Amino acid sequence: MTLGCARNEVDSEELAARLEAGGWTITEGDEASVVLVNTCGFIEAAKQESIDELLGASSSGAQVVAAGCLAERYGAGLAEALPEAQVLSFDDYGDIAARLDGVLAGQRLPAHQPRDRRRLLPLAPAGRSGESGVHTPGHGMAGAIIPDTGIPDLPPGTAPASGPRTLRRRLAGGPVAPLKIASGCDRRCSFCAIPAFRGAFLSRPPQDLVAEAAWLAGQGVRELLLVSENSTSYGKDLGNLRLLEELLPELAAVPGIDRVRVSYLQPAELRPGLVEVMTSTPGVAPYFDLSFQHASGSVLRAMRRFGDRERFCELLAQIRRACPEAGVRSNFIVGFPGETEDDLAELQRFLSDAGLDAIGVFGYSDEEGTEAATLGGQLDAGEIARRVDDLADLADEVMAQRAAARIGETAEVLIEESLGRGRYVGRAAHQAPEVDGTTTVRAQRRLAPGDMVTVRVTGSDGVDLDAEALAGRPGVSGRAGGRRPAEKH
Repeated sequence: MTLGCARNEVDSEELAARLEAGGWTITEGDEASVVLVNTCGFIEAAKQESIDELLGASSSGAQVVAAGCLAERYGAGLAEALPEAQVLSFDDYGDIAARLDGVLAGQRLPAHQPRDRRRLLPLAPAGRSGESGVHTPGHGMAGAIIPDTGIPDLPPGTAPASGPRTLRRRLAGGPVAPLKIASGCDRRCSFCAIPAFRGAFLSRPPQDLVAEAAWLAGQGVRELLLVSENSTSYGKDLGNLRLLEELLPELAAVPGIDRVRVSYLQPAELRPGLVEVMTSTPGVAPYFDLSFQHASGSVLRAMRRFGDRERFCELLAQIRRACPEAGVRSNFIVGFPGETEDDLAELQRFLSDAGLDAIGVFGYSDEEGTEAATLGGQLDAGEIARRVDDLADLADEVMAQRAAARIGETAEVLIEESLGRGRYVGRAAHQAPEVDGTTTVRAQRRLAPGDMVTVRVTGSDGVDLDAEALAGRPGVSGRAGGRRPAEKH
């Protein structure tokens, strides 16, 4: 059971592959002997959802094991507070089958004491490549040899048929799959606890990513969603800050992959060269998932972030000069300690001017161990809720306007589901899975999940679009993504 973000989905699929290699069978329903819950520990609501799922799983009579971020973050404390579940660390993932063997045999596994995982890797990014002894979820290639140990990255007694293979078992079908390009984060945002339990930033080698992309294409995947805690930092620990710019065309060229989408971009690290690659490379979606968080310079400085409304507007102008139809989404925190009415007005002005396609609005909540939790100027919960409601109303209006402005455009839509009677649901280049809107397509010909179809947008409903499929066979209209003459996205 996977909770949280797309990064957790990749981690769960690595766990599933390791379990199958160790003799376990992945199943659904009441017949499971062990329920493994990959938890989320990001904010209070996510923590509570994870706890509720663990308690619910325990009522089935199966053994319950907590893995993932909540388990890593709290370790023995979670095990003590929640005796219904056993608690594993990221360090247990490499031998997960043996751990569950022990659970099934009635053993009570010792829970770990939480530690700052940033300290497990060298401070200097260049010193992290090839570091042994630290398991990073979602980074495994089966059959590879762990550097400096000579130990295969597989459970004992198993091996791939020939050479390294992708250590992953898909748990969900469909034409879209996340591909983890890196883990961890070196930024020190004052409100965020993620680096402490996810660790320092660590890139995956490009050759592993291209190999996994090819494997996913063989599994029927047509769109890759590149995920990490900070995709704009990709390659810095490998000695190449432009590595993402080089990787994107390689991934887009993998046979069977029609679209590559990048998520989790830091505005302060978005280089002009990366903007150019993302807006001009066939097969790469001109889609910018930018972590603005706020638009008031003073609030952003308190968050230990960079920028302000003027700088962010200039960045958006740069993107739209390169590709006027580019999609942009972002999330914003409202009610941060010390946020004034003037700060809120600055954020509202930015949303009114920026024309974002998708906007997430979250109320601030203290996270233990973060600098923000110690700041003065804390706002009460009622005031934060009021500000969230006001900004969310504005966000809904802005997103609806942006969607309506796309009426008349042509777009490439990846079909994901049939609704029957000639109607299908898919997503255009500016619509990421799960978090953004969808496009409902009417077609005179039969379509199937995985088809890439050229459409003309005919209407909108909030953030969602309606469209008509244009003439031509699906899947042969060219790759989705960068600019081409007489075509919009």
